[in-house]
Formats: sequence, structure tokens, C-alpha cells
Amino acid sequence: MLEAIRGIEKAIKGKSFRDYQRSWVLRSAVERGVEVISEASRHLTRELKTPYKEVRWKDIAGIGNILRHEYQRVDGQIIWKAVKDDLPPLKEALLTIKTSLEDSK
Repeated sequence: MLEAIRGIEKAIKGKSFRDYQRSWVLRSAVERGVEVISEASRHLTRELKTPYKEVRWKDIAGIGNILRHEYQRVDGQIIWKAVKDDLPPLKEALLTIKTSLEDSK
């Protein structure tokens, strides 16, 4: 998940929503990254997710279904807003989870 987030961050750095809309490659890369994040989020236990109320876990899991099965309904503004607004708190939560798991070894 962290690798996908970092990849998305790198891909959109310095880009506007207009840039995103105009580039099939950028849209495809971001959507694939979001899809990977979505699927991976389903494999985290409830115990790991529960402390992070600021993360929209259900929405993260659900967006993958849309990207995989209802791609004709994908709204670029929703994806763009998700990567701009929802990835930062998710990244922070994942970094904290990673640290706590490493410390418990």
C-alpha cells in the first residue's frame, strides 16, 4: 500500500486536475494504484484499522470495486479528490501501523 501511495504521489506531483484529465497514462497509473491500495486494505485486520477513525476504510475498499467492475462509472474528480484528500491520512496511518508491527517483533 505504501509503495502504491508513493507512486501516486510521485505521479501527481506538480500536476493539476486538468493535467490528470488530459493524460490517459496518468489516469491509468493513478487508478491502478488506487485499485492496489483498495485491495490491500481488505487484508488489514479490523484491529489494525480501528484506531484510525480519520481513514475512510470502507470507502477505500469500495472504490476498488468500482475501478474493477464499473470502470465506465469512474469519475475523475472523485479519484482526484481521493488521492489529494484521502491518501495523506491513509499514508500516516500505514506508517504508524508499520512502525508498531516492526516494534512488536
